[in-house]
Parts: sequence; structure tokens; C-alpha cells
Amino acid sequence: MLHATVSSPGDEYGKCGFLPMFGPCYVNLYGSPREFSAIVSEEYEKLNLGVGEGCSYRGRVLIELSTQLGELPSEPVQDIPSDDILRMESYMRRRKYRLHAAFLSATMVDAIDAPVEFEISIGNYGNKLDENLTPCSSTTQPTNAVFDGLSYHFLPWTNLKPCVVVDSQWEDISFRLESLNMLNKLADKLGQYTKELKAGVKEKLPKESMASMAIRILDEVISLASRPLPEAIPSRHRANLLDTNVAKMRQDQIAHIIESATLLRETATSLEDVISEMEEYGALIKHLAIEPQNSMPDVIIWMISGNRRIAYCRIPAHEVLHSETEERCGAQCGTVQTLYLKYPGKSFDSSLPVPCQLRLKIWLGLAQYDQQWHEAQTDGEWVVFAETYENQMYLPAVGWTQKAPTMGRSKWSDSSGKLKLPKESFMEPQGWRFVGDWYISPEISMSFDRDAGHRKFLEDVFEHENRIPGVGWGMTSWADMRGDSFTSRDEIVASEGWEWEDVWQVDLNRAVDEDGWEYAVESSMGGYGAVEKRYHLCRRRRWVRSRTLTNPEMAGKKDEEHLPDSSGWEYAVFFNTKFHHKNRHTDIVRRRRWHRKMIAQQPGTSPVFINKLKASSEDSSDDEGEVQTLSTPRMFLSLPEVYKYELRAYMYQARDLNAGDKSGTSDPYAQVSFLNYSQATEQVKKTLSPTWDQTLLFDKIVCHESPAVIAVNPPEIVIEIFDYNKFGKPDMLGRAFAKPKVKITADDYQENACLEWYTISHDGGEGGELLAAFELFAVSDNVTLPFQPEKHGALYNVPSGIRPVLKRTGIEILCWGVRSMKNFQLSAVTSPVVEFSIGSYIAKSEVMVNTKKNPNFPKPVLFLDVLIPIEEHYTPPMNIRVKDHRQFGRHPLVGCLSVGKLEKYRCDCLPLTGESTFEFDFTGLDATDRNSEHVVDFEVVEEYVESGEASALNNDKKAISRSSLSSKQGDTTQEQAEDIDWWSKYYASCGETSRYGDYLEKGYDTLEIYDTELEKANDFFNGFTDFCDTFLLKRGRSLDEEESDIVGELKASFKIYPLPDDPKEHMPPQHFSTLPSSDPEECIVRVYIIAANDLQPKDSSGLADPYIVVKIGQQRFDTMDNYKPNTLNPIFGHLFEFTANIPLETELKIKVVDYDIIGSDDLIGETIIDLENRILTKHRATCGLPANYCLTGPNQWRNALTPKEILVNFCQQNNIAEPIYYGKTGLKIGHRVLNIGDFEKHTSSKQRYLGETDQRLALHVLRRLQLVHEHVESRSLYNPIQPDIQQGCLQMWVDIFPKSLGPPGPPVDITARQPKKYQLRCIIRNTKDVVLDETSITGEEMSDIYVKGWLPGQEEKQKTDVHYRSLDGEGNFNWRFVFQFNYIPAERIVVLDKKEHFWSADATETRVPPKLNIQIWDNDKFSLDDFLGSLQLDLHHMPEPAKSSKACSLKQLPDYVLPKGKKCAPWKMVSLFEQKRVYGWWPCMSSELDRDGQQTLAGKVEMELEIVYEDEIDQRPAGKGREEPNMNPKLEEPKRPATSFFWFSSPFKTLRFILWKNYKYWILIFIILLLLIIFIILFLYSFPGAAVRKLLS
Repeated sequence: MLHATVSSPGDEYGKCGFLPMFGPCYVNLYGSPREFSAIVSEEYEKLNLGVGEGCSYRGRVLIELSTQLGELPSEPVQDIPSDDILRMESYMRRRKYRLHAAFLSATMVDAIDAPVEFEISIGNYGNKLDENLTPCSSTTQPTNAVFDGLSYHFLPWTNLKPCVVVDSQWEDISFRLESLNMLNKLADKLGQYTKELKAGVKEKLPKESMASMAIRILDEVISLASRPLPEAIPSRHRANLLDTNVAKMRQDQIAHIIESATLLRETATSLEDVISEMEEYGALIKHLAIEPQNSMPDVIIWMISGNRRIAYCRIPAHEVLHSETEERCGAQCGTVQTLYLKYPGKSFDSSLPVPCQLRLKIWLGLAQYDQQWHEAQTDGEWVVFAETYENQMYLPAVGWTQKAPTMGRSKWSDSSGKLKLPKESFMEPQGWRFVGDWYISPEISMSFDRDAGHRKFLEDVFEHENRIPGVGWGMTSWADMRGDSFTSRDEIVASEGWEWEDVWQVDLNRAVDEDGWEYAVESSMGGYGAVEKRYHLCRRRRWVRSRTLTNPEMAGKKDEEHLPDSSGWEYAVFFNTKFHHKNRHTDIVRRRRWHRKMIAQQPGTSPVFINKLKASSEDSSDDEGEVQTLSTPRMFLSLPEVYKYELRAYMYQARDLNAGDKSGTSDPYAQVSFLNYSQATEQVKKTLSPTWDQTLLFDKIVCHESPAVIAVNPPEIVIEIFDYNKFGKPDMLGRAFAKPKVKITADDYQENACLEWYTISHDGGEGGELLAAFELFAVSDNVTLPFQPEKHGALYNVPSGIRPVLKRTGIEILCWGVRSMKNFQLSAVTSPVVEFSIGSYIAKSEVMVNTKKNPNFPKPVLFLDVLIPIEEHYTPPMNIRVKDHRQFGRHPLVGCLSVGKLEKYRCDCLPLTGESTFEFDFTGLDATDRNSEHVVDFEVVEEYVESGEASALNNDKKAISRSSLSSKQGDTTQEQAEDIDWWSKYYASCGETSRYGDYLEKGYDTLEIYDTELEKANDFFNGFTDFCDTFLLKRGRSLDEEESDIVGELKASFKIYPLPDDPKEHMPPQHFSTLPSSDPEECIVRVYIIAANDLQPKDSSGLADPYIVVKIGQQRFDTMDNYKPNTLNPIFGHLFEFTANIPLETELKIKVVDYDIIGSDDLIGETIIDLENRILTKHRATCGLPANYCLTGPNQWRNALTPKEILVNFCQQNNIAEPIYYGKTGLKIGHRVLNIGDFEKHTSSKQRYLGETDQRLALHVLRRLQLVHEHVESRSLYNPIQPDIQQGCLQMWVDIFPKSLGPPGPPVDITARQPKKYQLRCIIRNTKDVVLDETSITGEEMSDIYVKGWLPGQEEKQKTDVHYRSLDGEGNFNWRFVFQFNYIPAERIVVLDKKEHFWSADATETRVPPKLNIQIWDNDKFSLDDFLGSLQLDLHHMPEPAKSSKACSLKQLPDYVLPKGKKCAPWKMVSLFEQKRVYGWWPCMSSELDRDGQQTLAGKVEMELEIVYEDEIDQRPAGKGREEPNMNPKLEEPKRPATSFFWFSSPFKTLRFILWKNYKYWILIFIILLLLIIFIILFLYSFPGAAVRKLLS
């Protein structure tokens, strides 16, 4: 897969990017193991498809990618031209690399069935399966794993650490990999610097120290980033175009970092800015540290057992790459590192056992630098041995021989038996020579007894008897489990260093009879059974005896002279089975290993043997002549020095572990593994936060690495947490990793270790935390180790210097109740009891009577007098367990949890006097502190109150609460007339000036608009958890992984404070002394739903049809019949009022659902509100406090209590003295005297309906006490299908009124504003100065004028009749436009309901401003009409009309600009809705500009505009145009000039007013000439005849 860095879009700094490109470069392919077959699971098949991490190298492909803009090629696939193939050859040049690895230890080995070896490879080089490459020493010698004493095994390599060498040839891309190493190191440094800065902030260091630290770090960042990245050397490297572009991109980004860091160093004002910038730098460098053209394959390490590949590890080659420059070397090049192998197809999961932990050194570099690897091995000597195995087979008649025809392998071979390797066939490799002769080298693991590593061992021996016919059963022999002869049980003695625990006993825990016998026909055939049959001829029984290790030094490894076979033979049934050191009667093959040392004469040469073999009579299968084979030697790092260490693991406690049992708890114990040693703590039963307080001593640790090397990179400690199971294997709960603190000198010994929290990982997530410390002491004769910790029984405690310091502490527990408990074992949880434990201290609540009647505990306060650590870092968690009391004395565990961090519950103890520590915050008041009781009486201006309200001011709260809107009809009517409602208050608080009218001008109050949930609106609200927190109870391990393990909720809280060290001193007063009643309370709940914003669409149109569903307990309310169609931002305005019994009904769930005509409705999102928390919180979230105390009006008081009563209740709850009032204008609370003038400096005469002064003063004090104010909250909506994605937000608020406090005030009317029907009547009287747009045939300029008008959103556009042939721009109409529209006066908005499509079920609501559009047009019969000018009037803010046409000009328009950009004097603006009717002249503006670019006048319109309310429409009817009913007013026909006519329909008028008027002289001349011509013609026609007649007569 190619990375995104093969292209770059550029950046915001103007740097150009580049199109996708790649190569020419090799791409490596990885997949399943090479031994893959169809029998292997499907998990391996996915590896070849790119699913998961490939565990084996499968090949490489040479690829070049380029992007060209333009048309697609005609053929998608083409052959590569020969010229390109020749060009590619330069990218295929190879150089010789050498890979070294030295294995220091292999521990936590999980494979023990066969000898274990490790193979290291890079590409195909080093892979045992590839026989086409030159062999190399890529594998360690096969070694049997030895038990480590607890659960894992290790390979006993002692002082000879196996080494491997792999020669390979690859392209030299060091310039890419070295750049990658430098960037990775820079990113790591930036991460370290960020952690250092965050630690300084957490420790609250002085500002000077933090400033100097930040400057130092920025200087180091600038210095590190200024180092140049490696560039390609033409004579050595072959770079392509992508290399050039990536290098340029990296240089630009790093230069930006340097510039930014330099600027930050000079201008940074806070440490948070530096930390934020450092995090951005780190993220940018990590993005740059991606090399898309890394053609060097990964180094792969395999653990092989027998012929099976068990586990592997892939290491990127650049991490171990050597460079001549230190800063360019890989982070792990030549250094000791710890690797954890993983199973193929699986990630390194903490829920699986560790296949193997390897501690090794790896070095990869050019072969010419090979000597630098050898020079770095200063701890030991690098030795090389030629190796061969001598093989023999047992024949009954002959004995052990090498001439057996069925032996299956040569008498001299390698460890696998594939190569024939006689000792005399080894030829010295070039540059190497032999030292000494061949000698026997026994397998190291053979020197370990079968009880090696065990602390306890069960010795067993089988007693065999045979049946003798006629005699019965007789004693024959003693044997082991395999049937081999063994000494009798009386002759078996405990090995040196061991002691017997008991006597020999018959093992009856098997399928045997009552005496322990099992029967068979013949012992070699097996098939033993517990029932004796007549045909059974043999029987056996097992004797067992336990022994304990008392002296580890005397046990374990055997001395050479005590080996069973000092000749070094290993025995097995077959050559492909596991070998052992003792000859058994079933063994038929054996072998022993021979070594011969070699030394290098020429450094850098590869020690590969050429074995010359000749045919011999011993092996007739060989061909005659000489055969050459290649073999590799064994290499070791010999560490002659032996060092001893002692590890002390201080295991104190763990917290927040995962539950391993169905009951929700675990029986945890910790298993600590270090090198080839492991121990376990004791198990703690039934807890998720165990406290072990145990020290594990790993004494006499033998290691061949010097303390100096160990101090630099100590071996990792693996801590695994298990849940003990009485039956079956323990369950893994998680795994943690740690490194010990190495102590070498006496000064180091004096320093005490500090306990630290280590994260426990489990299943890819966190599985808790472990509090522990680890010390590794270097044991020497010169320094005495610290004393061992004290013992508690057989276990060591954590030393007092490391154990946390304890302090006597009081813990008050408020166990309020349980909620939403799920059934357990098909039965409801009805009588729970809660058990709190911290350390060894336990407190239990009383048994609840019945959760269905009252889920609160009758006596909720518990107290613990405990000793816990002073430092919060070490405080143990609070473990909570809930049990249900059931019949027959059963108390099953139904839920549990662990509260790990108790810091937020710590507080100071109350004074013994019982005085409150509450402090009032009256900052911001202009008045000075008044410690005396002197009060200045300010003159209080009584607000405008009607006479009927005077008596209400003196009534008590009940009279106030009973006052209703119906008793104030006069005021209500007045408010409606003024368009003042609750929505005006809402929009005024939101700042939407166009929608609240003159609400603020009238002096009314606003409310708080929160953009989040109320409980998150302020930091001091803290989710309303000040009274108690809600803890989620878990049951533990669930059989169904998809099922939630949350089984209920616990309402509880804690107060933790120090107690006197002397128990005889008086205890301080308890914090939970004044609590509300825990009995159920019936409450009136009012849910106000205002609106929803940004809902997720649910319909195909991209919209939704939302409605509200409210659920509490079994009650459900919805507004499905009043859903809001086609909107994502609906305005609801719904009030839900109901009665709820709290805490039986405490969870209020509000859903927004999408209405569907067909099918079920879709849930858009939901929100949940805990009503109980709002009642119990000290912030009084039941009903918000308004800004003023009003008896009626839009801000009428709706609380059940008056402000004075609320203030008294607050003082009682906080143990404060009740306030003292001085008349109506002053009060004393605490040590502060306040006056009404402190809050109302300038009493507004506009504010109305205010109540009594002392009530207002009490309210002002309450609003200073961090109580909830009158508000609207915005709650995020979430869908269970997508729980982390917000689906919108819901604006709302909730009022809660306990009935015990009395009836509340009237509810707030939040009904959404409904539009009212209005009618706009627009009479077009005349027009003047209209642009003459046409020229007649007679050359006259004229226009056929008509006027068009409409309101936005209305399809119908009305127009007047046409005033034809206007020669002077004047038009006469007397035409009425009538527009019907729905209008919301308070918002000044026209509401349009229109279906988007004819098939739409519902109309979509659109809101537009009320604007009248008037246009003047020129009528054309045979072409499109010509637009002349337009006028748009905002009916709420329109220019006042001119009295006459002469006074009318463009200056009336608000957006008109005079020449040269000057603004004209503002014209008076009027509102048609206020004046109802206006009349006059308005200008129309042309769409064309003059030569100077100025706006031009297109004409003037004389109009009469009138707004008619709905109730007047029928009373004062009027028709459109001049149609009936033509009244209000009646419009007469316009008196247009005689020249106004349509020429086509009035031919006589056309002759008169067009032809005659303009051409009458020409017509007369024409007529005269015509008559003259006619006369002449007649004369000429009649003259000859007349003349003839005249002559004749």
C-alpha cells in the first residue's frame, strides 16, 4: 500500500505540491508463512490478501508511478518499452549488507514440545526454506526449554549467547533510511520535551523556572531541527523525482518549524501555547517521517519448535541500520532491546500468553563496516565452532551402532539430519583456521533435572504386579510413568537441597479402584482400567510424595560427573522427536554433538564450509567420486564473567481491574517474570482492587551482563494479572511492563524506591492500574545488601520506607440509593445492601425494604475511621459491592465497582463550633463592606402599579402564586397589543434584534441562553453531582460480549477529611448532617421544548418531519399530531406538564422523532435528564431565578416559594444564620449588610409589575449565590445506533415543583407564534417622469406604461392595465393591488407555506421579510415587454412618500449614493404597520447606469398603501383593480388623455391623433395636388372632345 506522501497538494505557506508519483522503486510483499498449506486455518489465508500483518517475506515488485494530466490513453495496458527497461537497470544496482544478531536471553517461552531455535532473515536471505542462496548462520542451535519455576520456560544459554550472521545484497537507499531515522529521533525528542513541559505544569513550578525550561527546550528544538537531512550522493545512490520532491517538502516544513519556534521563543506568553505548538511540531514531524520508497525488507525473527514456526517479530530495517554518523543510525542499532514475539495472524494481545520474550542486539550495515559490530562487543568474545552430530541406532542383537540400515540419516550429519557432515570433510574456509581438535559438546539443557525451576515437586513411582495363574498377584518391579525400570519408593531419597513434606501415599485421584490399582492385559500395551477382569494379567498403582526446595544453591543444575551419561549422548525414540539425557527402554536412536573452534585470520570473511565427501563402503547409497556441500558454523558471544543480582518487586496494590467472574469480582494474583525467573503473589479473593502488600524476592539471579550494561538498559519486567479459578486455568486480566531501578553502589542502596502506577493493558484497552516498585541490586562482596523486608507469615511485606505513610482519616459515605437495577438470575433486585470497603475497612448500609416503593436507603450516612496514605497518589480505591437479600438466606452479589480516584472527595473537617465555612461573594458591588448594622434607607420608587394590584404587594406567597393571567385581563390585552410575549424575551436574550421588537426598550429582563446542557453550563455546577454522584454498577464477566455489563446505578458520595491522631480528641462535626428526606416526593414537572437546531435529516429530501416524545417512568407524551414538516430547525413551543414521583421516576427522556406516513417513525436523537440530581443539588436547579421579582406580566414569578423563603432555606441547608431584614430596603446575611441600592442604583421607570422591595432584595442576593438562573439550555441529541455522533441539539428547560412546597405559579406560555392574516391594499394612482423607451413611426418618444407589483414568495404578480402612448412619462391608472399574506407582527416576518413538489404531502414553511416590489414596464405586443424601473419597499422600514411628484427623487431611497460617493441626507423612514395607511410619491430606480456610473431615475409612482387586519377584511371589502366590490375607496376610471389608446384597436383615433396631428399640412398639400392632377387629367381627357364640339358647332 502506497502512502499519501507520494503526492502533496501544497500548503498554506505558498509551497507548491506535486502530483502522485512513485519510483522506480521496489515494493516488498509480505504474507503467510512459507510453510503455508490448505490445512492451516483461514487466518493465514487473510495475510496473503493484506488483512493483518504479513509474517513472512513473499517477494518484491519494481514499480514506477507517474501522473499525467490530459486524456486517457487508448490502451489501458501496454508493454514497457525497451528504453525504459534499460533505464530501470540503474535502479537495480546492489551492495552487500551484513546482518548480525546476538541473542542474550529467551524467556517466557511458550513452546516446550520440541527443541526451540530462532531464525533471523531479511528478505529471502537467512530463510531455511530457500536453498537457492548461499547458506548462512541464520539460526541458533536447537535447545530444549527449561521450566522457570512458575508457568513459563526459558532457554539455558548460560555464558555462550548464540549469534547469527546473514549476508544479503540490496540497493543502497541509505539516504532515505538515514533521513527517516533523523526524523524519528526528532519526533521522539519533541515528545519528551512535551512531557517535560506538562510535568512542570502539573507540579506547578515557579514561572521563572517554567520560562527558562521553555526557552531551553525551544533552543534545543531549533538546534535539532537545524541539522541537515542526508542527500543522495550521485556516485553511490540513485535518487528519483519523488526523492527530490519529498526532500524539498521536508526542508520547507522543517524551515517553517524553525521559524515558528524562533518566533515563539520571543513572543510566547503562556506555557500552554508552547505545549500546543510543541504538539503540533511533533505531529508534523511524524507526518514527514514516512518513507514511501522503503525498498529494504524488514528483519523477521522466527521462533521455531521442531519443524513448526510458532511466533515471529518484524523489525523495520531502518531501526537497526548502521551509519557512519551516530545521529543517522537506527534507534536500536547495536543496542540491547527487548522484543515480544507474537503469533501469526494475531496482534500482541494482553489476553493471550506471551510466545517468547527475547533480549538481543541487532546490527545491519554494509559489509565493509562489519568490523564495527565486532569492536562494539566489549563484554565478551565472539567465537565460532564447526558443528556435527554423531548418530547411532540401537539394534537388539548388536546394540548401539552406526551401521543400521534403517537409521534414516547419515552417521555424521547436521542437527536436522539433512546434510552429511563427517568430521574429516570440513575444509577450512578462506580466511579462517581451526584451533584445537574436535570435542564433545553436550546440550546445555541436558544438565538440568526434571525438577529444575520448581519450588515444590511431586515425586512419583509406579508399583507393578503381574498375575500368576493359580497363585494370584505377585510383586514384580518398580517403574516410572513410561514403564522404564525405576528404584523402589523406599530407596528414593530427596536430592540435595530438598526436603520431604510427607510420606509416600497411594494416588487415589485417578480412575483406579479403592486400593489405587488399575488393570491391563499387558503393561506395554497400555489400556489400563479401574475394574479388574479375569483376562487382566498386570496391574499398577501410583505412589506420590511431595518435596520442597530448601537450598536452591545445592539443587538445580547437575555437576558434570553426575550426568547420567558423561559421554554426551542424547536419546530419543526417533530422530524427529524430543531428545533427553536418560536412556529409556523405548529409545532406539541417540546422538551427540561435536564442536571444533575456529578463529578468523581475515576480518570480514564469511565462515561457510565447503565439505568434500567421498563415497565409502559404509554408505553404498553414495555415488562414486567426490561431492561438495556447503554448511555453516555455530557462532556464540562468550561472556566469561558471571554476575549476581537480586530483584525486589514491591507489589503493593492494583485498582480498577476487570471482572473475571460472573459475580462481577475477581480473585486476582500477580505473576512477575524477570529474565528466566518468575514468582507470583498471593491471591486476594473477591475484589477488583486487591492490596497485596507483598515483596517478591528474586535472589541469586545469575546473569552474564555487567552491571554497567544492565544499568543503561535493564531487562524488562512483565507483570501479568490473573483471576484464580478453582477449576480450570486462570483467566488473564491484563499485563503491565516495567523496568527496575538498578542499584550498583552503596550510595544507590540508600535511596528508597518510589511506588509508581503502571497501566495494565487488556484486550487492546486499559485493564486497570498497578501500584508497585522494582529494584535490581548488583550483588558483590564489597557492598552489603539492604535488610530483607519483614515477614508476615511466609510472605515478605513491602518495607516501611517504600510503603505509603498512613494517616488517620474519616470517610463519610452518603449511600443515597440504587437506580435502574437489572434482574439477577431472573429475579428483580428488591432488597439490596451496599458494602463499602477501602483497604481492610468495611462499612455496610442497611437493607433496603423494597426498591419498588422507595429506592433510597432509610439511613444513608455511613462512617469509616481508617488509616490511608497521606499522598493521594497512593490512596487505595473504594470498592463497592451490592448484594441482594433474598429468601433462604441467599445474598448474591448483583453489582460492583471500584472508585479509583478519591481526590475530588477530599475536604477539610468542619470546625468543632459547627459554624459554617460558606463565604459569600458580593464582588462587583459599588457599596463598601458594612460590618455594622447601620442602614441607609434609599427612596424606593414604586413602579407603575394599578390600584387593583396594591393589595397584592402585601399578600403572602400563596396569594401571589394564585394570581393568574385571567385577573389581569387589562394588562394582558395591552401586552398583546404591544406584541410582547415570552418569545420576545427569548429573542432579546439571543440577540436577534429583528424579532423581539421594543422588548428591551420597555425595560424587561432577559434570561440565560446556554449553548450546552445546564449541568455543564458553569464549572461550579459540576454536573449537579455536589450532593451525590451516580456510579455505574457492573456485574462482571458477561457470557454475551455484545451485552452491556452495566446492571444499575448507585447514588452515593464521599467526604474524606483528616481526623485527630489522638483517638481521645473530639470528632469534628459530620458534613452529611443536614440531608433532605429520602422518602419519595411527588413533584409537578413542566418540560418546555423551545426549538431544535441542526437535526440530522431522515427523509430522502434531506429534511425531516420532527416531533417530540417525552417519557418518564411509564408515562409517555408526544406531539405526533403536530409534527413540523420539512425542516431541520423546527420551532416547537410545546409545554408538557405532568406529575412524577421522585426518585421512583427520576429519568426524564426526551426524544426527537421523524414522522413517516408509511412505516415506523425514525428516532433522530434523544437526551436524558436526571431530575433527582436537579432537586438535590445545592445550586437549586428546580426552577431558575429570574432577574426581577414581578407579580404579573411577561416575567411573572412562577416559583412556589418567595425569594425570602428561598433565601432562608439556603441558609439552613448551608448552616448559615438566617438573614436579618432592616425594613424593606436592607438585610444582613453573614457578616455583610446589603441595601437595595447596592443592586438597583438606577431604578428604571420603564420596568413594570415589580413586587415588594424586600423580596427583590432577597432575589438579588440569591442571584449572587451560584444558583441556577432563569435559562434556556441546549441539550445534545444522540442516537443509540451512533452514540458518539451528535444528531442535533434541543433548546429547552425543565421546572420541578415539589408539591410539599405548595402550588407553583402559572406556567409560561411558550406557544409558538402563529402568523395572522393580513391584507395589503396598494392603489396605483399615477406615474410621472417615466422613461420613454420607444419611438413611434412618427418619431415621437413614448411608452405604453403599466405597473407590476408583488410580495416575496407569492407566485401571483399583479399588474395594472396599460396606459398607452404616454408621451410625457405620465400614466393614469386608479388600479388596486390586493395581497393576502400571513404575518407575525412580533417578528416582522411573512410566513409562506408552499409545497415543494405536487406530490409532497406537507407544505414547507418559509419566512421572508414583508417587502413590496413595484416595477414599471413598457408594454410590447409583438415582443417581450421592456423593464423600465423598480422600487422595493420594506413595509416595516420604508421611506416616507413625497407630497408631490416634484419633491420625489432618488434621495428618498436609503441605498442611493450621490456622485463622488457622497451620501445624501437621511430620509425619514416610516412603518406601514404602525401608520396603517400612507399615500404619496416614490421613485423607481432604473437598472441601467448613466455615463458617470450613477443610478438613474426610471419614473415616479403615486401610490396609496394600506394594511388591513383580518377582522377588517370582511368589514371593509375591496376588489382587485376596479372590480367589484369597488369600494374602500371606490376607484373611478382614470382620466387619460385622448392620445392614450392602442393604435390597432382604434384606427380612427390613430388617423386623428397620429396622422392628422403630425402630417396635416402634408395631407392638405397632397389633397390639393391630387385634385389638381385629377383636374388636369380630366381637362386633358375632355379638352379634345370639347374642342371638336366647339369647332363643329
